Amino acid sequence: MKIFDIKKLNVKYNEHYALKKINLSIKPNEYVCLVGKNGSGKSTLLKVIAGLIKKDSGTIDIYANKGDIAYLAQNNMRDINFPATAKEIIMTGCQKHGEKLFYSKTDEEALEKISEKLNIKKLLNKKIGDLSGGERQRILLARTLIGNPKILLLDEPCSGFDAQSIRTFYKILDDLYSNTDITIIMATHDLDEISNTNVRVIALDQEIVFDGNINDYKKQME
Repeated sequence: MKIFDIKKLNVKYNEHYALKKINLSIKPNEYVCLVGKNGSGKSTLLKVIAGLIKKDSGTIDIYANKGDIAYLAQNNMRDINFPATAKEIIMTGCQKHGEKLFYSKTDEEALEKISEKLNIKKLLNKKIGDLSGGERQRILLARTLIGNPKILLLDEPCSGFDAQSIRTFYKILDDLYSNTDITIIMATHDLDEISNTNVRVIALDQEIVFDGNINDYKKQME
């Protein structure tokens, strides 16, 4: 069973290949880390899957609805002076194309559950600009998760964080992976902070140069 299947994917920017001949299948409830140097194609691959950029050739078959895919970009909250509380930011994740103006009891129950899971209850009534970078990213993760996605795409979510914030964030992802059926695909430079031995690593250099278990990848890099 697959949640998506990519065959012979090519993506170019101004005739330069960002991705070349990518063949990749992901199963439901896999935890996948995309690694590689800057410019290797990690972010491009995530954006193609999320439907944010177009491919030049190849096929992408996704066995989930568009609303089942959640994407969290690197440094996704640039305007930290935006006049909203953490709760207000999270609850925008319940909206579908701006249709919903009020939140239901189900939405409030979802907020309660996700707040407990991410340990952010004490942050809900604070202004987003008063939070640390790590706290803001947990709020934005809550916004992506409150819609109950099947696929979570993360583009270097801990960029610029201190070591403790990175460990906290990855512990949250590990708990999500262990206790839900979500599929996680994350671009990262922080493999040393990941202790989960079930993680699948895909190393990119425009093409796939490694695809296997995290421990095997770490041994290869020694």
